[in-house]
Amino acid sequence: MAFISFLFICFLPSIFSVAALFFSLYVFPLLVYKIHEKFYPLQEGISYLLGKNYSPWWGTHQIQIIYITFPALEAGLRLIPGAFSFWLRLWGAKVGKNVYWTPHLEIADRSLLEIGDNVVFGHRIGIYSHVIKPKKQDLMLYVKKVKIGSNVFLGAGSYIGPGVQIVDENFVAAGSYLYPNQVVKNISNTVTGLGE
Repeated sequence: MAFISFLFICFLPSIFSVAALFFSLYVFPLLVYKIHEKFYPLQEGISYLLGKNYSPWWGTHQIQIIYITFPALEAGLRLIPGAFSFWLRLWGAKVGKNVYWTPHLEIADRSLLEIGDNVVFGHRIGIYSHVIKPKKQDLMLYVKKVKIGSNVFLGAGSYIGPGVQIVDENFVAAGSYLYPNQVVKNISNTVTGLGE
């Protein structure tokens, strides 16, 4: 759809061709996601990918993969104050006020986020609400929401895994690796990649 819309702009430039491109890049994936979520709601917890059962996470991830593959599509939204937070809310995330997003940020699962007020995201942070691990000739999938409290600063180059909880008033040092279900409770215990 995006390619056809682009050709439409090249050969017949108009407000309609630009609107068609915008629709194919932003509105259509969101509509598909909402319809998918209605019939196959995303469940937190452990499941397996190689069985006969359909994985709702796999479907939602495939819908969102365009924004991981082409990060500039969302990076442009971060230039407009409040636009990226609003965009994430459309996907089902809970995002507070005064959140600062840097241009180079990767979010793998947009609906599985809870972010408080006055949060600062440093450069090149990755937020992944899922992890996949080979297990007994299958692929085990673990999905859990990431929760970031209010007044939190996340240092550049940090990676946040599924189920991570960062409580209010915390600082996460640059280059930290927050592993699944890790809880960051105390600002005096600055996270450096190991422990709680």
